[in-house]
Amino acid sequence: MVRNDIQDTLSKVPAITLGFWLIKILATTLGETAGDTLSMTWLGETTPHATQSWLSGYLIGTAVLGLILAVLVWIQIKTSRFNPWLYWATIIASTTAGTTLADFADRSLGIGYSGGSLLLLACVLISLFTWHRSLGTVDVNTVTSPKAETFYWITITFSQTLGTALGDWVADSGPGYAGGALIFGAALMLLVMLYYATGVSRVALFWGAFILTRPLGATVGDFLDKPVAKGGLEFSRPLASAVLAVAIIVLVLVIPQRAGQHAGKAAAT
Repeated sequence: MVRNDIQDTLSKVPAITLGFWLIKILATTLGETAGDTLSMTWLGETTPHATQSWLSGYLIGTAVLGLILAVLVWIQIKTSRFNPWLYWATIIASTTAGTTLADFADRSLGIGYSGGSLLLLACVLISLFTWHRSLGTVDVNTVTSPKAETFYWITITFSQTLGTALGDWVADSGPGYAGGALIFGAALMLLVMLYYATGVSRVALFWGAFILTRPLGATVGDFLDKPVAKGGLEFSRPLASAVLAVAIIVLVLVIPQRAGQHAGKAAAT
């Protein structure tokens, strides 16, 4: 047997459990409400003139949140063992930055939801392709080195951004925020069925679910804070964000947080 400290250095991504997905969905919903709180409520991104400006609330919000994300990712890579608080803080930072970045691409760049979604989908696919070409796999169970972690966080950030654009695109195409949430919820249930009933690649199913939880959270977040006239409940964005943050803290405390069983760890024991 190897020493515990050596095992710990091999385990910095959490085990993929039901608890992981519950916290992930809440984190993506928080990312939507918190991102809107910064760019819309606090920076005043509410008028067509503002959204079309390069120096918009979306761009400023992305710069601020992007810096926070970069610092957290750097700490995450430098730390020697799995820390659930650090991991989930980084996930929340990526989904919040993804909200403002997607809004900037969709609105300030003028390419619309469809253009933003296709652009971001290309970024996700390029990131996964480059990761696979470099390391031979995109399985999260092999994230045991700084290089793999770097690809992991780049891909996650692109997927969070894609999810925001995709959620807005579907919701604004007719179903509304509640309808969009039902659509993405049904898509996730289909992936669950494929997981238990077929031999479809677990790696492909993971990334499919990881991407789809983001538009689910985006539509739920918009449903909570958008005006009633636009199909939302018009809750306070800061209040909704605070409630979601408390719920995540409670789940992290209540649900056992353990590192995933990485290939490197299994080989070392």
